[in-house]
Amino acid sequence: MPELIAAAVGEKGRGKRLEIWFQDEARIGQKGELTRQWAPRGTRPRQPRDQRYQAAYLFGAVCPSRGATASLVLPAVNAEAMSLHLAEISQHVAADGHAVVILDQAGWHGAKALRIPDNLSLLPLPPYSPELNPIENLWQFLRHNFLNALVFASYEAVVDACCDAWNRLRQLPDQIRSITTRAWAKQVAN
Repeated sequence: MPELIAAAVGEKGRGKRLEIWFQDEARIGQKGELTRQWAPRGTRPRQPRDQRYQAAYLFGAVCPSRGATASLVLPAVNAEAMSLHLAEISQHVAADGHAVVILDQAGWHGAKALRIPDNLSLLPLPPYSPELNPIENLWQFLRHNFLNALVFASYEAVVDACCDAWNRLRQLPDQIRSITTRAWAKQVAN
């Protein structure tokens, strides 16, 4: 992996402290999925499920070594939205740092219209390998702890819930580190 990161960074990050960031998007909104919950054997507790289709997209990124986060809630996923998120990540990179943003190969992640700030380099994961991106585990934690069993009255309620959930998550930097730290990323960043 260090060779892949060195190739992704190239000359842009030479002489700078390297930060590893993991990035992904999550669709949050109506038409939720079934939620599991504990209940006494033989009982069938009620669980709300929304049947409407409004949603927002939570763009999130984390740097486990620093416990830093960057996020945006946007109405769509496309190259323009991704460019906005990269600009947001760029603002959270240390002044003396260069970030390698590890992401999946969604179409908008490699679009020609994508604007990549100078202090970032993108490193796509192999296709069909979400298990390699620890932010997938962070989405699971976020949904289970902050977005579970909600029925949203409107799109604005979806956006508010996304913002609230991410802000609550940001208050748990040790939890973020615990969920997203990978040994190979610590070796590369040091």
